[in-house]
This record gives sequence, structure tokens and C-alpha cells, in this order.
Amino acid sequence: MEGGVHKADKTEFKECFNLTWKQPYILRLAFSAGIGGLLFGYDTGVISGALLYIRDDFKSVDRSTVLQETIVSMAVAGAIIGAGFGGWLNDRFGRRPSILLADLLFFVGAIIMAAAPIPGIIILGRIFVGFGVGMASMTSPLYISEASPARIRGALVSTNGLLITGGQFLSYLINLAFTKAPGTWRWMLGVAAVPALVQFLLMLSLPESPRWLYRKERKEEAVDILRRIYPADEVEAEIEALRLSVEAEIAEEGSIGEDSLPGKLRKALSSVAVRRGLVAGILCQVAQQFVGINTVMYYSPTIVQLAGFASNSTALALSLITSGLNALGSIVSIYFVDRAGRRRLLLLSLIGIVTCLALLSSVFFGVTKHSPAVSKEETQVFGNYTCPAFNPTSGMTWTCMDCMRATSECGFCAHGGNKLLPGACLRSDSTVRDACHANHREWYTRGCPSNFGWLALVALGAYIVSYSPGMGTVPWIVNSEIYPLRYRGLCGGLAAVANWVSNLIVTQSFLSLTEALGTAPTFLLFCGISAVAFVFIFLLVPETKGLPFEEVEKMLESKDYRAWRGARTQESKDHNT
Repeated sequence: MEGGVHKADKTEFKECFNLTWKQPYILRLAFSAGIGGLLFGYDTGVISGALLYIRDDFKSVDRSTVLQETIVSMAVAGAIIGAGFGGWLNDRFGRRPSILLADLLFFVGAIIMAAAPIPGIIILGRIFVGFGVGMASMTSPLYISEASPARIRGALVSTNGLLITGGQFLSYLINLAFTKAPGTWRWMLGVAAVPALVQFLLMLSLPESPRWLYRKERKEEAVDILRRIYPADEVEAEIEALRLSVEAEIAEEGSIGEDSLPGKLRKALSSVAVRRGLVAGILCQVAQQFVGINTVMYYSPTIVQLAGFASNSTALALSLITSGLNALGSIVSIYFVDRAGRRRLLLLSLIGIVTCLALLSSVFFGVTKHSPAVSKEETQVFGNYTCPAFNPTSGMTWTCMDCMRATSECGFCAHGGNKLLPGACLRSDSTVRDACHANHREWYTRGCPSNFGWLALVALGAYIVSYSPGMGTVPWIVNSEIYPLRYRGLCGGLAAVANWVSNLIVTQSFLSLTEALGTAPTFLLFCGISAVAFVFIFLLVPETKGLPFEEVEKMLESKDYRAWRGARTQESKDHNT
């Protein structure tokens, strides 16, 4: 049994079905651990819809984009700490206790958020959930990988990735289901306690990873678990394979030495292969976030509202499209990643992303340019509820977009007959909103009425279709293949931290950028970053498809190394010189 995360092909899935049918205990192990992936996806996706209703309940949140960003991003900040702490916990106490602790964090975080009386307590709950996300993101696939038969490991680990995107899709469905329930966002956030409790109870009856037990000299326990996982005629061969693998791993670690973390890092960076691998691996992880994916996944309903759909429930329903496409893209990537190659998928993905972000930016430029006017007569219909910044007697001419940008205390009540005709700029509170709805008008506080909303949905959907099979999955695969075996844990950890930090930067800044620059320029900025990422990935990320680890290292050490050349080409050049 080898450690680490493996990819799957279609023959593995067929073999997986056959073996789990004969040995259902394997499926029980994988499913129980995989709930961690479901929770990961749910807790990162649910906030996108819950935020709409948190804004309605807390005016301080509605009027502060920084507070909204903090509520969303604190889970990411917690995940950075959780992933770092989880690595130590996994090695010290085992995979199973780490999953149980992650469940407790998920459960406590969900209860805190559901009962939160003020926004600060919601943020505290998000931090707890973030700790759980960080631990689950690394522990669940590790446990599945180490407790699965080698020949179906890729298929079982891939199901964890599918459960993550499935959890995000489920969060949108749950959000939509509770739009009419009293407490709305409290139910949305609190429901996560249920799968956390289910996984906790299931894991109590499951064993530790046999690989971890073997490394801790608890060999009899490891062998006993292997006898439950494998058919009787395969057990002895797997025990021997596990012994050889662990011995080889310990030998690799011994070649690094017992230095401190800074010492190991210095030793790693002294190798040209590691330096080139780190540049490529970290570049892929940073680019994965800076192309703007989590602006879509965390703020999708808000983006839909910015495109001209006023209703919270409508925004949530339409956002299901992006989440569903993301889950579908994860399935597609399993099919294509070993056929098209990692590098080609990354570059094709970025071409699609640049195109879609350019289209999305154009849509929002159109929304701004064709924003309905603010009418003095329409505004006066509502008496003393006029927006404080709007003075109709001065002769000023405003559009809906001017009303939105003037102050967070103003909203736009669309024309009753045709929402594209001039409407009213009013003070934004629940009384005025209800008065607007009572006149059979739509109430806007994020975007403005337009005929371009459907085009924004098309662009968002195409963006996800472009992103998910390439930039969504390939950076993780590249990072599992590009480092020399003896430094894979260290370098993979550095790349993962770079991914989470980039995620935090994007998540914490998106709404502030839309407020400072406007929605269209913000997406244009992400479009420009994606174009730059294309150039750097073309120049710095090599193809690793089908290469053994030794050959990848040899390629990276080549004196004439160029990322855009194939390994075979570089090998022949080195031979000729």
C-alpha cells in the first residue's frame, strides 16, 4: 500500500464497483470518511446564500462590505490554521482522531452560527468551521487513500472530490429550501451539524489507518484491519507491500535528515529540481484562486443580484446552475486529465476563463450604461422616504446606478409597469422595501434592472465549465507529481498554504473591489490576471502526464530545461550534448 492521493481511470471505477460489492466494509470506510469532503463543500458553499439573509437581519452587515467579506473569509482563515495543525495532529495521533476532532469543530461552529445574536458570533462560528474545513481537506482523502485497496484507491479518493463539489451543490439546495422558513440563514448554517454528527458516530466504530498503525509499530492491529479490507487470497501480498512501502518511505525521510523545518527547507531549495517544481506548483495553486473562482462560489447569488435579479430566492435558484456545473466539471476532469494531459488542460482552461471573464465584464459595463433613470415624480410617490443623498429639487439627474453608489443607505424601487423605465431612489430599510413591494415593484439594493441578466448567467456557467475540469483539479494533480518523493510532503504543504492564502486574499477583497472599482472593472481585473497566469503557466509549468517520479525529477534537473518542451525532447537534447 502506497500513501498519497491517486487519480482514477474508468477501469478503476469498474473494479471499484466489483470489489466494494464483494467487500462492503471498504465502501463503509470510504463513505464514512468522505462525509468530511461533503462537510468541506457544504460549509464553503452555504455562506453564499446565507449572506443574503444575514444582510437583511443585520443592518451593520448590509452597510459594510468589509463585514460581509469577513463573515465569508474567516472560514478560509480558519482553514489555513486547521490545515497546518491538522498535519501535525495526523502524524502524532492518527487519521481517525483528526476526523473526529474536525467533526466536533464542524458541529460546534454550526451551532454557534445558528444561535448567533450578533454578526461577531457568526464570525466566531465561521472560524470554528474553518478549522474543521482545513483539517477535513487533508485528512479525509488521506484516510481513504491509506485504507483503500491499491487497485481502486484512485476511484475511492476521487469520490471525496466529488463529495466536495456535491456538498457545495447541496448547500445551494438547502439554501433554496429554507428561503421561506423563519430564521432562514440560521437553518442554512445550522444544518451542517447533522452530517458532522453522523460522521462522528460512524467513525467511532471504524479503525485507524492501517498505514499509520504500521508506522507506529502497531503491526498486529494494522494486519487485522487489512484482513477486513482485502479478500483472503490477497492479504499476505498486501501486508508485504505495506511493509516494503513503509520501509522505503522511512528511508526517504532519513535521506532528508532530522533537521528543523527551516533546515529541511534550505536543503530542499538547494536542489534545482525542487526549486523549479515549487515555482510550477505554487504558481498553479495561486493562479487557481486569482482567476476568481471563489468570487463565483462564495458570492454567486450576490453576482446574480448585481446582474439585475432582485429577489433573494431567484438569485439562489439561478446560482444552482453554477454549483451544478462545478460538480459536473469534477466528473469530466476524471475522464480528460489522463487523456489531454495536465499542461494542455490548464492552458485550455485559462483560455476559456479569460474569454468568459471578458464577457462577464462586458455584461456589467452594459448594465451600468443602460441603468434606468431615477424619476423625481416616481420618488415623490413614496413621500418622506427619499434617499438622503438625492435632492430632486436641485435638478440633479441620477440613474439607478448612481443611487446604488451614493450610499449604502439607499435602494432603487423599479417602475411598476416596466422595470427598465425610470424608478424611485429611496431610503433603504425594511419599511421602504415593504412599501415598494406593496406597489408590485421590485426592490434593488445590489444591482439595477437590466435586460442583460441572462447573459451574465451564461457567462458564469461557461466560466465554471472552463474552470472546473482544468484549473479546478489539475493544480492539485500537478502538485502530487512534480516534487521529488523525499520532499513531497514539505513542498506540497507550502503549495497548499499558498492556495489557502490566495483564497483568503480574493475572498476578503472581492466586494470591496466591486464597491471601489465597480463590478465590470473588477471582473476585467480578474480577466487580466488570468491572461498573465496563462503566460506564466505556459513558460513555467511542464507536462507530467505519464512520467514516473524519477523521470519528472530528471526533467527538472536538466541543464536545458524548458517547461514548454516535453520530457522526451529534453532528454534527447541532454543526450546529444
